[in-house]
Amino acid sequence: MPEFGVNHGFMKGPETNGSPPRAVEAGRVGVAGRGLRLLILAFLIIMTGGLAFLGGFAAFATHVARLTAPAEQPAADAIIVLTGGQARIDAAVDLLRDGKGRRLLISGVHPSARKSDLQRATGGDADLFACCVDIDHAALDTIGNAEESAKWVTSHAYDSVIVVTNNYHMPRSLLELKRMIGDAELYPHPVVNTRLDGGEWIGNRDALRVLFTEYAKYLAAVARGALPWFGTAMPPMLSIETIEASATR
Repeated sequence: MPEFGVNHGFMKGPETNGSPPRAVEAGRVGVAGRGLRLLILAFLIIMTGGLAFLGGFAAFATHVARLTAPAEQPAADAIIVLTGGQARIDAAVDLLRDGKGRRLLISGVHPSARKSDLQRATGGDADLFACCVDIDHAALDTIGNAEESAKWVTSHAYDSVIVVTNNYHMPRSLLELKRMIGDAELYPHPVVNTRLDGGEWIGNRDALRVLFTEYAKYLAAVARGALPWFGTAMPPMLSIETIEASATR
């Protein structure tokens, strides 16, 4: 009888190395689908966060631009002015002279500046400065202003204080001061060097930069209050004098 060769390949089933091809392909599609969904979710989160940030900035800038000193400033026990511009100190000295507070603290004065230097620079009364003005040389930033101001308010047992600073700086200043001063009533007295309440800040590049930087610092201050470990280092802010120079061009 003739011998027939056995086709071993015919007798065996299909070669299998690992998962069946269709299962492997389905797994790859599943992984790709999950990756795509995660990318879409991340994109939506970033977009939502960005829109919220920009919307918050627009609200912050509009609010700041509309801040003005009250027509009739309520009297308080004392006055605190945070240095950063000549107009701030002038406004605070005027309030003191008008009897809106019994005593004035000028916080954040350069170490080399003396009380007599500030008196001459503002044209204030020498007797008024001698009796009723204190100077803080220790504060280097807004947090330092709040810390030194709180010590001063506590030492004099003041219950109410007028806070003088520029309008763009007022929200963060009040936030830091309220944390430190506690129950003392704070009356804001915003100083406006450049009128931006008509929306002029939208087309003013320097004003936008100042407002945006201050907004970022304000958010950092809020975050630091909620998360004490959160850092507060921010880039330096342009001075209001830069805004004024730009507005005149």
